[in-house]
Amino acid sequence: MPETMRIDVQFTDRVGIAHEVLAVMARRNMNVVAVEVEPPHIFIDIPKLAKNVLPSLRADCLEVTGVTSVEVVDILPGARRRLHLDTLMAVMADPVMAVDASGRIVAVNAAVAAVTGMSESALHGKTLHELFGTPDLQTELVASAFRVPAREVTLHGEPFLLEVTPVSEGLDSRLGLTVGGVISLHAPRRLGERIHALQYSEGGGFHFIIGESAPIRALKARALRVAAVDAPLLIFGETGTGKELVAQACHAASGRSDAPFLALNCAALPESLAESELFGYTPGAFSGAQRSGKPGLFEMADGGTVFLDEIGEMSLYLQAKLLRFLNDGKFRRIGGEREMKVNVRIISATHRDLTKMVAERTFREDLFYRLNVLNLDVPPLRERRDDILLLARHFIERACAQAQKPIYRLNAAAGTALLANNWPGNVRQLQNVVFRAVTMSDQRIIDRSDLDLAESSIMADETEPREVEDWEKSVALFERGLLERLYPQFPSSRKLAMRLKTSHSTMANKLRKYGLPKIP
Repeated sequence: MPETMRIDVQFTDRVGIAHEVLAVMARRNMNVVAVEVEPPHIFIDIPKLAKNVLPSLRADCLEVTGVTSVEVVDILPGARRRLHLDTLMAVMADPVMAVDASGRIVAVNAAVAAVTGMSESALHGKTLHELFGTPDLQTELVASAFRVPAREVTLHGEPFLLEVTPVSEGLDSRLGLTVGGVISLHAPRRLGERIHALQYSEGGGFHFIIGESAPIRALKARALRVAAVDAPLLIFGETGTGKELVAQACHAASGRSDAPFLALNCAALPESLAESELFGYTPGAFSGAQRSGKPGLFEMADGGTVFLDEIGEMSLYLQAKLLRFLNDGKFRRIGGEREMKVNVRIISATHRDLTKMVAERTFREDLFYRLNVLNLDVPPLRERRDDILLLARHFIERACAQAQKPIYRLNAAAGTALLANNWPGNVRQLQNVVFRAVTMSDQRIIDRSDLDLAESSIMADETEPREVEDWEKSVALFERGLLERLYPQFPSSRKLAMRLKTSHSTMANKLRKYGLPKIP
């Protein structure tokens, strides 16, 4: 039964050999539908070649001087490249089009058709002027041989970042004749996805929140519940407690996990820059603005989450703009007239007392209630001391990996010092202390002396004299605070004695004196 068959005739190159091979097919009255010559190969597509005819055809071809073999192949190379190219174009999420030297479209992918609402065949042959509605773009691309910087364009009413790559003859595109270009269009959300991928390459999730203490287990349990609710979330917590980590975990556990998570620290930028970061701006909106304009976080995070850290530092002007956005999801870019609508979830965080700020009229009351639909409280490190050593070991591993050192470990004195420290800077301070210790130490065992704890003296809150009348009362206050702090980690008079390098009887007497539990 005849079937589609494709053969590869291999030869030693000489003038006229391809013509002689094809003459063999012609003498046999074979219907050849495609030929590709890529010395030392001639690929021939013969739709109705029967298998039983192949041996005699091979013999006839081998009689042609220079032919060395005739083999069956599954597909012609050119057809294979076209299939791969078509598949590549079809699966690309960004709109991509190829144009000739005059700016006329010769190929588009499915994403272009989806944006324009036109079929790929209908787009073929259109000019860039007709597609984008402006002659300037086509004129500039053609005049510059398709070598222009990226800029923002509008296609079918939607903004895109346009990037163009020239198509030239020869290996060096700078020297060969430019025959056209490949234009890629990136929607703001696609840009947001790439920023998210770069900034959060490790991903997110509650497993990144390290800790097994009761406060952390309670936080994770509550956060899992509020993560699933598609409503604004306000996270309270002191500086350095890991509020952004919690926000990212809530995003990862939400229905928006496949969309971008983008963050802005409201305390890190002046009002004008923070406004442009959030809302974006149009080309030429202000002095120093990019020529192409710039999408804001709300555009780039469409479908995902925007995290506003230190929301208590936001100016009243931006608070008003944010409130309007929360009301209907609509906004305008700076300098723009077109109103945009996106769908993002707002997660905000602060270490400030927003209730007090509302009373003082430094934070809008209506915005506070819009942001505080759901809320979480991240506990400070001093309230989760069971997690300190676990966190320290984790940070040691990371610091050793960054410094390309073998894994260090803490000795007992260093561990005790970490447990006793007050940590006003919370987890971030602990991370910095550990990183400095690993960086500066040449010993694989970290001792108490390797830890830079000058920023927060050990037991600062408990050991400072509080207006006592005499020396004895000061000492008693210190002793009680010290024992109350250490007893949970060393719950026996013997363990305390070993920790404080004193006798068991002394510790038993002190515990009895201050009414602390006694372990037989």
